[in-house]
Amino acid sequence: MIEKTYLKTKPKCKVKFALSADMIGDGQNVSVVGDFNNWDASAHPLRKQKSGVFASTLNLEIDHTYQFRYLIDNQYWLNDDMADAYVPSPLSQDSNGILSL
Repeated sequence: MIEKTYLKTKPKCKVKFALSADMIGDGQNVSVVGDFNNWDASAHPLRKQKSGVFASTLNLEIDHTYQFRYLIDNQYWLNDDMADAYVPSPLSQDSNGILSL
């Protein structure tokens, strides 16, 4: 799930990335990685909420398009069904999600 909230006072958008527990399965550690954090798995971990959902909110620049994916336990990649579009990954046969702000 992706929620976008555009800020009125800054050229930024608060983007909430969230995954339900059933999407993660037995995973313990989930991160959102993308070109906004140089694909660094340690930069933006999703935190487990009381509801069981893993979530994190980032402030990202508007008028940009970002590629991203989720990384579970540093092993498994997952795309978000709510991505604005998908493009082929330059590193594998998979696709990366696109976030347009």
